[in-house]
Amino acid sequence: MLLCVTANHKTAPFDLLERLSRTPEDLAGSLSEASRGAVVLATCNRFEAYVDVDGPADDLAIAQVLTAVSERSGVTAETLSASSAVHSGARVVEHLFAVASGLESVVSGEGEIAGQVRRALTSARKHGSTSPELERLFQRASEAQRRVKKDTALGRAGRSLVRLALELADSRIADWSAARVLLVGTGSYAAVTLATLRERGAQDISVHSPSGRGAAFAAKHGIGAVPASEYATAAAHASIVITCTSAEEVLDAAILRAGRGPALAPVDATPACPVPHVGSGSAGSQLIIDLGMPRNVSADVAELEGVTLLDLETIRLHAPLEELQATDAARSIVREAAATFHEVGARESVTPAVVALRAHIFELLESEIERARRRGDDGGQVEQAMRHLAGVLLHTPTSRAHELAAQGRGSEFIDAVEALYGLTAEAPATPRADAESA
Repeated sequence: MLLCVTANHKTAPFDLLERLSRTPEDLAGSLSEASRGAVVLATCNRFEAYVDVDGPADDLAIAQVLTAVSERSGVTAETLSASSAVHSGARVVEHLFAVASGLESVVSGEGEIAGQVRRALTSARKHGSTSPELERLFQRASEAQRRVKKDTALGRAGRSLVRLALELADSRIADWSAARVLLVGTGSYAAVTLATLRERGAQDISVHSPSGRGAAFAAKHGIGAVPASEYATAAAHASIVITCTSAEEVLDAAILRAGRGPALAPVDATPACPVPHVGSGSAGSQLIIDLGMPRNVSADVAELEGVTLLDLETIRLHAPLEELQATDAARSIVREAAATFHEVGARESVTPAVVALRAHIFELLESEIERARRRGDDGGQVEQAMRHLAGVLLHTPTSRAHELAAQGRGSEFIDAVEALYGLTAEAPATPRADAESA
């Protein structure tokens, strides 16, 4: 049975999500050791473990998952239990489909989560921790997400965290083209941030990489690179600093003070590096946007004169209300996709028994047809009648098998076939891990 333990922005504080985001990549492998398989989805706003448990998703199974996560993350099982929600069975499917579609994000409809869901499955495949049911679950989740994006306005109405952060910054930036922006980080999130900055007209953009990849990123995107020796000065004299790196705490008050120089208090006090006007036109203001998880910026920067810190917690509080019509349509698609998932799964659960029954009947049929031929069935009329009769006899049990499966009673049909005919159905083959459909 499917089981999901989720800690997200609705159930857990950001500092806990920060800690969970640092769990080892092979956590899914650890979880799969005591189950059929596991996939771990860890983003800046959620941590979720999807586990295909070998048995019921009861308190024991939940405790085993929490214990495994606790051992690898350093977060106590008690804290995890108090800050998470648990879904099992059918609820897991609808939950993941909603997550992949952006319906459970800080900003409803944000697009980054779809890629994160795909990468979670890829990572689980890398560590050999997937199962046939988890493969099917995550592939169908991506299909549901694409349908939501295509058939509703949710994707157009929803905004990513980057876009929302810059929209919140709009009230502080008098002229984006004159703003001096320092981007800290070179990952995919940094690339999205850079593109969004340019959409707003920002031109003076430079990048610093705590891991030393700044020069390559800068060359690729046509911006300036800031080496480590100049980082403090660049950070202190930027009108906007945006951090989006996996490194922990790359900016604090001490760095900004060092960059300003011993004789400088306000950000704009040096004529050599004038800071563009931000906000309502007043000079000396500096906006720092922390999009990192774990948190990239120390809270003490907000204590400096002229510095405003905008972090994920603040961004979440300003997330816009969902557009009800688009959200309702998206929810309807998610529910329909989840229902289809269950229907297909139910059919697949009885398929081996149906195949075994049909193979058994047709084996007997061929034997009797051969006997009829030896007796002189020249016109083939006996063979035709027997094939027709076999089809009629198989129709009802086949239909009944699907009906029982749809009602969650597929095991009754499987047991009946075994009891009446002594047939043991083989489990279906593991589906091919199709990265394209994921």
